[in-house]
Amino acid sequence: MSRRNAYLETAAPAVALLSAPEVAAAWERPSALARWTVGGLAGHLAYQILSVDPALEGPSSEEEPIPVLEHYARAAWIDAPLDGEVSSGIRAKGEGISSDGARHLVERVRAALDRQRTGLQEAQGDRVVFMPPTGWALRMDDFLLTRMVELAVHMDDPAVSVDLSAPELPGAALDPVVALLTGLAVRRHGQAAVLRALTRAERAPSVINAF
Repeated sequence: MSRRNAYLETAAPAVALLSAPEVAAAWERPSALARWTVGGLAGHLAYQILSVDPALEGPSSEEEPIPVLEHYARAAWIDAPLDGEVSSGIRAKGEGISSDGARHLVERVRAALDRQRTGLQEAQGDRVVFMPPTGWALRMDDFLLTRMVELAVHMDDPAVSVDLSAPELPGAALDPVVALLTGLAVRRHGQAAVLRALTRAERAPSVINAF
């Protein structure tokens, strides 16, 4: 499966989750994540799909793309304090995206995904995506992988918040997400820690978080 199709396979269950009546009913309630409402989480999840539209508009960027692991090494939100400016800004953005309510948000993401089903197939394979919020560029496949990671991780948050099961992804969509998260965990904790966590319960570290 191509990275583009894998992204679409990841986005589709996210749209289905956002459409769940349980999510709409809990929109203004506190979520399973500190300082987030369910609606704010929904907005943050939706953003991962909505952000692909600008990546398909206009010509390919002339910026030199960086490797995807370097993207995460530079990311300001990793390890940002909960009450810091970066984290507060991310929450505010999610709340802003969801401010018109569940129905409007679902309509937006459904329309975006419909556009992307065509736009991604027509996009040039060597397309470079410049991301204004970060100030750097990624190759399209790497950019889509970052969206897949965000979708896979954040589908769990609103689902847990409203007592729904998190959507499961097909292997072709899940495999690159797990591979990237494993690489990030190895960079953070070292090979031995990750290998022990996966194979040696008796001496596994307490955490191998990627972020």
